Amino acid sequence: VQLQASGGGLVQAGGSLRLSCAASGRTFSMFGMGWFRQAPAKEREFVAAISSSGSYTFYDDSVKGRFTISRDNAKNTVYLQMNSLKPEDTAVYYCAADSTPNYIQLLAHEYDYWGQGTQVTVSS
Repeated sequence: VQLQASGGGLVQAGGSLRLSCAASGRTFSMFGMGWFRQAPAKEREFVAAISSSGSYTFYDDSVKGRFTISRDNAKNTVYLQMNSLKPEDTAVYYCAADSTPNYIQLLAHEYDYWGQGTQVTVSS
């Protein structure tokens, strides 16, 4: 499956952005989806994940209550709504697909496919 992330940009602290990740090539509804981020000189870290059906979601504590992951299987797209952004949210954000159905995958190395990343910069 091919993944194309978009929606990043520059925003002031307290602002909002919505990231999108469009999938193509295979049946999107069979894949659990996740968002990860990587800041300069840091390792890639888990942000949020959603099961293939959309019934289950999970968030890292650092974004819980501020970010919302969702998916539209009819549009083959997963979203990450990011509110109350902080400077520490600045990173390249990646979407990823996991072929395990109805499972929330937290580990980056368990994901099968990755998008190219989109830059999010939050100014103070």
